[in-house]
Amino acid sequence: MLNSYVIRRALSDGKYRKIFVERLTEPLHLNVISLGVALFGSFRAKVAFDLMVRQQYAFPILFAADAARRRGLPRITVLEFGVAAGAGLLNMCELARRTEAATGVAIDVVGFDTGRGMPPAIDYRDMPEYFQEGDFPMDFEALRRALPGRCRLVIGDAETTIPDFLASVSPEAPIGFVSVDVDYYSSAVKVLTVLDGRPEQYLPLVPVYLDDVSMDGANPWNGELLAVAEFNEARPLRKIAPFNVLRSKRVFKNAGWIDRMFAAHIHDHPSRTPATAKRAEQAYIPNEYLR
Repeated sequence: MLNSYVIRRALSDGKYRKIFVERLTEPLHLNVISLGVALFGSFRAKVAFDLMVRQQYAFPILFAADAARRRGLPRITVLEFGVAAGAGLLNMCELARRTEAATGVAIDVVGFDTGRGMPPAIDYRDMPEYFQEGDFPMDFEALRRALPGRCRLVIGDAETTIPDFLASVSPEAPIGFVSVDVDYYSSAVKVLTVLDGRPEQYLPLVPVYLDDVSMDGANPWNGELLAVAEFNEARPLRKIAPFNVLRSKRVFKNAGWIDRMFAAHIHDHPSRTPATAKRAEQAYIPNEYLR
């Protein structure tokens, strides 16, 4: 059901654009149906109709949980890099709770941040025209008190915290979603090393949300897009690409978050290796023209 937080968020902080540009440019009948879904629909229906706060988290967390359930996995881990004040992390925890209830797959949430705000930019690649040192500080104690038990907050430079974190990730609770909201190219380079673990520590396809790729000044030679390009160049069996034909699969196709949804393909995952990827039954396509 729509609550006061959803309404306040929709009407504040420049959210009018989402209503008038993204939502109301969609077919009228879909918006009418959305009212019924908002009032009476299931969690799955609300995710399908983009009715959750931070749909860019709702969709990939549900996608990952469904993928884990098909593989018989009891648990997944979802990550947010760039916690700042923590609203996104708390929202991720609530979405994890609701997804867990809908799928039966337990979900652990881990947030990563320096806790000190943004460091100095290294050069033009960090897009200093948009971000500067000290932006997005954290009230660590207030946030820590607000976090539910399913969530862990990791404070420190990603270069030092990620190796210890990866050492703790179990194949029984693989990484299923990664949100990258660290703004700088230099920070994204460090953060993407979280995808360098053993293949069984991930789902075969891991949704990756890149928050800062849609600014006018963003391009393949700066910011998170440059970090992704360098990641792909350096790793023959790990590739990050736009989430395949996602827009055509969505009910509402004008949503801006779709352009920021990518996927990490773990090509050395056992399920993508010929020797271990065999199914019990052979695929067969019937031919209705044969008698």
